[in-house]
Amino acid sequence: MGKITIIVAVDKQLAIGNKGDQLAYISEDLKRFKALTTGNTVVMGRKTQQALPKGYLPNRRNIVLSRSNIEIPNVEVMHSAEEVLSSLKADEELYVIGGAVVYELFMNITDAIEWTLIDYTFPEYDVIFPSINSAEWKITSDGEWKTDEKSGYRYKYQRLERIK
Repeated sequence: MGKITIIVAVDKQLAIGNKGDQLAYISEDLKRFKALTTGNTVVMGRKTQQALPKGYLPNRRNIVLSRSNIEIPNVEVMHSAEEVLSSLKADEELYVIGGAVVYELFMNITDAIEWTLIDYTFPEYDVIFPSINSAEWKITSDGEWKTDEKSGYRYKYQRLERIK
């Protein structure tokens, strides 16, 4: 199995969503997300899948974790993290793209976290990223702060890798 990477955008309090949507749309961050995940496999929960404009992400293998036996066009539905892992080829990279329950399921087995830190505290949120034990992770890439022209949000990218 290839690497497992969580990819997420968080605010100062680790909030990630509100009312079925992400908290901020930062153009460069969306482009980075596409560049990192294209050609790879993404796994998400049902609410994350429903929030996608097309219901899936083109040019990626899309997996939705759901307790229900549902069919979704262009998406493979699986029922457990174990089922997802056993479906992967040896060199297949898996990106965990949300939401919070799916992040939690993969947190203990993920190799890396690619997160966008948004220098803002959103007043309204209903989904939060699981807390991480900083003793288990090291920052291997720490980008410079940038400001999104459209939204005005300051943000930067960090890559955390699990300490082996």
